[in-house]
Amino acid sequence: MKLTELIKKKNFVVTSEIGPPKGWQVEHHLDEAKKYFAGIVDAVNVTDNQSSVMRFGSLATCHMLKDRGMEPVFQVTCRDRNRLALQSDILSAAGLGIENLLLLTGDHPKLGDHPGSKPVFDLDSVSLTHAVRQMESGVDLAGNKLDGDPPKFCKGAVVSPCAEPLEPQLMKMEKKINAGTEFFQTQAVYEPEKFARFMEKIKGWNVPVLVGIVILKSVGMAKFMNENVAGVFVPDPLIEELRKDKEKTKSGQTGVEIAARLIKEMKSMCQGVHIMPLGWDQHVPAILDAAGL
Repeated sequence: MKLTELIKKKNFVVTSEIGPPKGWQVEHHLDEAKKYFAGIVDAVNVTDNQSSVMRFGSLATCHMLKDRGMEPVFQVTCRDRNRLALQSDILSAAGLGIENLLLLTGDHPKLGDHPGSKPVFDLDSVSLTHAVRQMESGVDLAGNKLDGDPPKFCKGAVVSPCAEPLEPQLMKMEKKINAGTEFFQTQAVYEPEKFARFMEKIKGWNVPVLVGIVILKSVGMAKFMNENVAGVFVPDPLIEELRKDKEKTKSGQTGVEIAARLIKEMKSMCQGVHIMPLGWDQHVPAILDAAGL
């Protein structure tokens, strides 16, 4: 079933994601996605130069995933393209049969592997969502009529439910909804009590939220996120759990157990889960099985 149908029917949705390689040979990544995700998750996000690191393109990867029978989500960031290129790529996605978008502002280039590159940020995630809705009505962002039938997409966005203060996130989220966002995937959540408070605050907004889970690989990774990723905090008990048995953590078992436990605790609060394996695709089936999904 297509992602848009699952969301409209209020089914519990499970998505995951892949990051294209820093090179053009993508077959291994596509084979891994098919092996571990096909028939297991409802859709697969493809990151767009994640963390401002230059990689193989998200649009091409989405097309290849679709050819292999999977439901892709095309991540589109505003960092690298002006409104001409953004709209062109989104029309190209429609032409390739890609129906799901995750619309992001994007990280600044100075954080990535080409820190001297010029950022664009002609639009942000809110204005890009508005642009997509404009195209769905048959005109581009400048008001020019599109040829033929207008495209139709399932439009997603992101939110950080554990950010402090939370109010700016809620304000931005509301703007995204007003611009046409149909579902949200969250930044990684390791504090279920904060997620519960967030979900209570948006009660009545009637928009599906997929809680984000990043698989914890090591103590160092957890500490790095605490120090560098805004809106994400890995509590000390989880760090101690990762530290307790180094071999178990190295094999991924500890990360699987933590992820499954978090999903179990939060799945009743939301309409889905988005697992970000960061290369540990092979552990996604075990997490979903342990979480009862």
